[in-house]
Formats: sequence, structure tokens, C-alpha cells
Amino acid sequence: MLLQGARQIGKSWSVERFGKSEYRYFVKFDLDRNPELVDAFRISKEPERIIKELQAYSDVPLLPGETLIFFDEIQESEEVFNALKYFCEDAPQYHIIAAGSLLGVAVKKKRMKVPVGQVNKIDMYPVTFREFLRMAEPAIFDYLDGLSSPQRLPAVIFNKLASEFRRYQICGGMPEVAALMLDGAGMAEVEDALKDILSLVEVDFSKYAEPAEVTRIRALWRSLPAQLSRENRKFVYRIVRSGARAKDYEDALTWLSDAGLVYQIFNVSKPGVPLSGYEDREAFKLYACDCGLLRRLAGVKPDVIQNPNSGYTEFKGAMAENIALQALLPQLHGEKPYYWTSDGRAEIEFVIDKDGEIIPVEVKAEGNIGGRSLSVYTQKFNPEKRVRLSMNNLQENGGLYSIPNPMADWTIKLLSATADE
Repeated sequence: MLLQGARQIGKSWSVERFGKSEYRYFVKFDLDRNPELVDAFRISKEPERIIKELQAYSDVPLLPGETLIFFDEIQESEEVFNALKYFCEDAPQYHIIAAGSLLGVAVKKKRMKVPVGQVNKIDMYPVTFREFLRMAEPAIFDYLDGLSSPQRLPAVIFNKLASEFRRYQICGGMPEVAALMLDGAGMAEVEDALKDILSLVEVDFSKYAEPAEVTRIRALWRSLPAQLSRENRKFVYRIVRSGARAKDYEDALTWLSDAGLVYQIFNVSKPGVPLSGYEDREAFKLYACDCGLLRRLAGVKPDVIQNPNSGYTEFKGAMAENIALQALLPQLHGEKPYYWTSDGRAEIEFVIDKDGEIIPVEVKAEGNIGGRSLSVYTQKFNPEKRVRLSMNNLQENGGLYSIPNPMADWTIKLLSATADE
């Protein structure tokens, strides 16, 4: 198994917990801290010989089927990465998980080949609100998870849901920060933890990117709040730097995307199947991998989330969209949604493909559902199902699924149900 995702989202912790709970033995080989481990893979491509070499570095036996072998920071070594293929072909009895925070960057930079069909590649994401709620309010989580149809939520549940959602907007889904919020830490600790992660992110720019690209990557990353504060959120290069052109920042954009730090969402001219056949590569939006990091990067104070003011209107919409995207991605199994616009008159934030059915998803930050975009889309394409995420209560009416923003993680499940089930 090859596990990849942004730094600090809990990949190593999850593998270690899984290994220690489900296997007789667990061993972790960190290729960043122990680069000498790579020698075993340089000497031989034969799995059994590699295992014998690695045994010298392990206090537990490396037994087929009984020991989970974990290669952490695998992007540090092409030899170890390529060895996964040989283990699959010649020694499948050994159970191996590999992970790397900047694996996407390393694969392209070093021209490493992912052994397709021989490695089960899994993308890992920051904690979603659904996972946050499961820890914060187990009873409410169980109630929502048990719903079999879009039915109105009792006021006591809806209000508590909205309260926890505001807390999640502050901390986001980086596990360390979410845990602080769940444990009742003060806002100063939450802010410091987010600041530390943002600092590590920028250290990675210098450590793993080409020197000539570091300045561009940093400038593009820091421009995210300004990009998303625009009314239509469309990415504009001149916001990064006056006079900037696409060709100057293509590599920087690719680096951030490969590192799992941003999600690039393209425009489609029409909601046809496949959506990729109608994408416009020149028009896109850029979202952060985590709403907490985005909020801290933008300098929005926690109390503004709890008590929003008029000056927060545009960025509040951006935060709602970012959280909605974070909720949709795991449900779409890593397939990114698109967005749709019509001659500047209407815009649908996300368009998703659910089993060949194209479904528009409109996102509103509050309960105000004014605007003609969804109506324009409906008149033009007559979709059987539509979704509106807002802070209104849950219901379904004539194929329009009104889903509270905190329940975006249940979107696909609700679309598979009917109101009269």
C-alpha cells in the first residue's frame, strides 16, 4: 500500500496505530532519519535478501503476514520506492505500507515510476468535519449517520451542529490542531499550532523545491486568501505578482498541487459526461487543502468566525466553499469536481459526477439562498437532482437537496436516498 497526502495530516500516526493493533509485530523504517537503510536496496533487488539486511535494523522479527513493515518518507529513496514492485511480484507474503508527505513532488522530480497495478495507492486527507463531529458530539454524529433520507433536523441538533461547525472552521482538519480544539485548548494554542505548520510548509519549499522556484511557490501560496476573496474566486496570476504570466508560475502551481497543499478545480463549459471532456484548462480556482490553514494564512481571527462582521462576507463564502470541497473529495474517491459558469451571469461552485449522473452543488455560507445561478443552471440543463449547501435545515423538494453546510460530508449518501424512504 502506498499512502500519500500533505504533511502533518497523520499518515505515520495512522499506519503505526493500525500496525500495532492489527498485527503481531510492527516495524517502522524512517528513510529521512535513517538514510543508511537505503544501502540494503542498493545491494540487491531480491526481496528475501533485502529483508535479511533490514532485520539488522529491527528489534522485532520481519515475518510474512505477521509483521507490518512501514517505510516512512519513502520519497527520499528511488531504490526503496522501486522495490515495492519486486515485493509485489516476488514476495507478496510480506505486508508493506509506504508513505511520503511530498511523494507527488518526488515522483515527478526524480521521474520515479509508480508500480501501477502492483501497489494499492490511497490518498489521505485532513480530518473532515464529519470526523471532527464524531469526536466532539458522538450522539449527534450517530443521529446524522443514521439518517436514511433528507428529513428536517430538530432545532436542538441543528443548533449544536452549527456551533461545532464554527469550531471546526477555526481549527480545521490538521489532526494536531483539531485535537487541541477537541481537548479544550485555548485559542492561543490553536493559533500557534497552525502557525507552526505553516512555517513547516514554507521550510519544505526551500528544502524540496528547485532554488529558482522557491520564491514563486511562496508567492503563489501566500496569494491564496487574496484569490479566494474575489467575488468569483477565479485564479488570476496578476494577484500573485503584477505582470505575472501563466508560464512563469506553472511549475510553482504544479509543485503545490503535487505536494497536496492546494486543489486545482477547473471550469467546464457544460455538464457533459465525462466532465473532463469539457474542462477549460485556462479557467480554474485554487483552494487550500485545509480550511484551518487557509484561515490562519489569511489572518482571520477566531472571534471573527464566532461573531462574523460585515467585512468578512466575501471570505466567509470562500471558507464555506473550501470546507465543502474538503467534504466532497473523500466521497468522490479522489476525483476532483469541476465548476460551471454561464457568460458571467451564473456560477455553480461545484459540479460532480455521481455514477454517470452530473449533479450541480451550490454553496452558500449562510441561510440566505438568494441568487439565480442554480435556477439558470436548472433551466438550461434540467438536472434530476440538485444540491444546495447552506445554513438552512435539511430537506428535499422536487429533486433539490437542501443540505446544511456541516452535513456536506453526507452529500453522496443523501443523494442516494429519497425523501419518502
